[in-house]
Amino acid sequence: MTTVHVPASRPTAADLSVWPASTTEPARGDLAVGGVPLTEIADRFGTPVYVLDEAEVRERCRTYRDAFPEADILYAAKAFLCRAMAHWIDEEGLGLDVCSAGELELAVTTGFPPDRIVLHGNAKSPRDLDTALRLGVGRIVIDSPSEIARLAAAVGPDGHQKVMVRVVPGISAGGHAKIRTGTDDQKFGLPIADGYAQHAIARILGQPQLRLTGLHCHLGSQITSVKPYLVAVRRVVGLMMRLHEQHGLVLPELDLGGGHGIAYRPGEPALDVTTLAGRVRAELADACATAGLPVPRLVIEPGRAVVGPAGVALYRVLAVKHTGRHVFVAVDGGMSDNPRPALYGVRYAPRLVGRRGTAAPAGVTVVGRHCEAGDVLASDVELPGDVRPGDLLAVPVAGAYQLAMASGYNLVGRPPLVAVRDGRARLLVRRESLEDIRRRDVGL
Repeated sequence: MTTVHVPASRPTAADLSVWPASTTEPARGDLAVGGVPLTEIADRFGTPVYVLDEAEVRERCRTYRDAFPEADILYAAKAFLCRAMAHWIDEEGLGLDVCSAGELELAVTTGFPPDRIVLHGNAKSPRDLDTALRLGVGRIVIDSPSEIARLAAAVGPDGHQKVMVRVVPGISAGGHAKIRTGTDDQKFGLPIADGYAQHAIARILGQPQLRLTGLHCHLGSQITSVKPYLVAVRRVVGLMMRLHEQHGLVLPELDLGGGHGIAYRPGEPALDVTTLAGRVRAELADACATAGLPVPRLVIEPGRAVVGPAGVALYRVLAVKHTGRHVFVAVDGGMSDNPRPALYGVRYAPRLVGRRGTAAPAGVTVVGRHCEAGDVLASDVELPGDVRPGDLLAVPVAGAYQLAMASGYNLVGRPPLVAVRDGRARLLVRRESLEDIRRRDVGL
């Protein structure tokens, strides 16, 4: 561990608005997060490297707990999961939403209570279901009719398992077509509009091993407006009313998923959690009163909104290339540690750290080292015109869906993850080495 002392002053410039709250400027041109200079982290752990502000993660967990005191808050592990992250989430009183046996086993072997875990997935493997039942997961979200008989058989005639059903309310919401999951034309869930969800629920009620506790609905990702959630509440409560009329069923839980949008660049909109909580609570109470139903317990599943703004990615500049009217700044990472720009066209606001540029800002495109023209980390951004090889670039809002989606492309190895807090830096996930890659390659 490293202990450093940095000034307590915080920069107030608008361009730091998307950085962790602990960000300070200990020296001109440098930044510190969690009391640790980013240059020190790069020197000690190498680059690329991911930095995660523990205090920021915990504070965002508490924001959700304060906004939704009556709800179950489940952290969406797909955004990013490691053993320390599972430990922090547990200590802050949140549950966990997992999508595979791997995520589930990592959490439980870390000590996370399995009864506070929900298993998702549109195509759960036999291993996923067997592991969930063996470890005693709290809920399994049924996503297709074929899972009903499979799960009932796996539970056995004398067993019991709490389940929810993922329904599709027919709402288009989210920052990109590839992350909109509330519409009727994608792979997740059971549509409400054509009666498909209602038919599947009737089949579940015929399985005594399965105890249906509620309905689940996830609209998508990077949603910055409250309105889609309010529409979803009305439509899902409408289904609950029909289930009550047909089966006398009163469901005690309603899971509205997550997808809460965050700002990746200064000035971008973000979903206000407190506003969301107040308006969803009022809409749910009104919809249930109209339907003549008791208000179910809410379940919320934030992932990106908890960990995204707590992360920073650090890269070292390898080359600067002037091609016609374009300037390409190539760094030592890229789409193998952050595929989101290639997948969704997302944009970031990288910053030069470690020195103060002496030239006026210039428009550049920050690209990765991989063998794809689409390996672009940040298009048309401003950096000092004298950016050069050896410089350190920091990219904020890097905590979600970057290291979690990292690949082995070009065999460069996945970066490490370092946690910072109170002037200390500690390694949570080590760098993937060539030896790690060789050990998996067992044939000749």
